[in-house]
Amino acid sequence: MKKITDERLVLQNLQNIRIAYIIQTVGILGILGYDFVTKGLDGMRENPLWLVFMITTVISAYLSMSISADHESSKTNPQKSLAVSLIVLVFISSVVGVLTANTDEFHMPNGVMMGGILFVCGLIPIVYIYKLRKKRLDENEED
Repeated sequence: MKKITDERLVLQNLQNIRIAYIIQTVGILGILGYDFVTKGLDGMRENPLWLVFMITTVISAYLSMSISADHESSKTNPQKSLAVSLIVLVFISSVVGVLTANTDEFHMPNGVMMGGILFVCGLIPIVYIYKLRKKRLDENEED
């Protein structure tokens, strides 16, 4: 198969892939919605399509982050953005942990675990976007 060099054809190919991805996602959501209505939330999450949908969503989000980092203005300081993001993440994780610990069915270890899980899940994309911004800043300084 030859590599496409015409920019119009490359753009058309990307649009076709996007349309196929949208149709695929709508189909998966339809199947998961049917499972949710007939089997409930647990039945929906037992379907292997749930895992496919979650993995696809996470990968799509990370790919979008790399495009967003390249599209941002170069005036953004990566260290300042990292610090602000970490402060917000610590605040949100703490609030969720405290609220979880103060509910009737949960106790302090549950709150610490929920806050910790939320912190780690938020830390990964924050560090990833920081590295993308830092890489872009280093590339701009070299030019």
